[in-house]
Amino acid sequence: MASARLYTDWLVSAGVERGLIGPREPDRIWSRHVLNCAVLSSVVPADATVVDVGSGAGLPGIPLAIARPDVRVTLVEPLERRTAFLDEVVAALELTNVRVLRGRADEVVDRCGGADVVTSRAVAPLARLMTWSAPLARIGGEILAMKGSSAAEEIERDRQAVANLGVGELSVLTVGDGVVDPPTYVIRGLVRSSGRAGRKGGKPTAKQRRTAR
Repeated sequence: MASARLYTDWLVSAGVERGLIGPREPDRIWSRHVLNCAVLSSVVPADATVVDVGSGAGLPGIPLAIARPDVRVTLVEPLERRTAFLDEVVAALELTNVRVLRGRADEVVDRCGGADVVTSRAVAPLARLMTWSAPLARIGGEILAMKGSSAAEEIERDRQAVANLGVGELSVLTVGDGVVDPPTYVIRGLVRSSGRAGRKGGKPTAKQRRTAR
């Protein structure tokens, strides 16, 4: 896909020059970063509103938006140099289903809370990540956190803390088999209640209603 290739070009050039991508990453940028994130599209519901927390260079939000033009993605990033990069990339790729918000997750709840899905990639340990992600999702929404092979261990360690935030049904999804090696590991959580932080409600999708049963 032309947009994905153009995004890759941005990552290996301006992304490296501006310090958003490590100098050793360009040789594996396509498989380790772009495809690794794009496969997340297989578990995002149709027509979902998505908030990507700590988006950095746009991962996984931009590959997801390219792979799934039906979803609307908000990239949340607190650092100005990163949001400047994201604005330039979104404009260059003409991604009409993406917007960029500068700020910490807790600062943008009023502007993009009530999302169907909240995503992230290697942002923070699970319990801390959920304190940022959960308030951005509507009740009945999903949190999809890309993690490494120790994802199951994080769930066992932080299950109670996450439950206190109103997030349950924690599980590890393996996506991208046959596309990326190793596959992508995703911790999925379902937002059951407001927990210790209020959030906007919303009508769940049919898929989310079936999953919640």
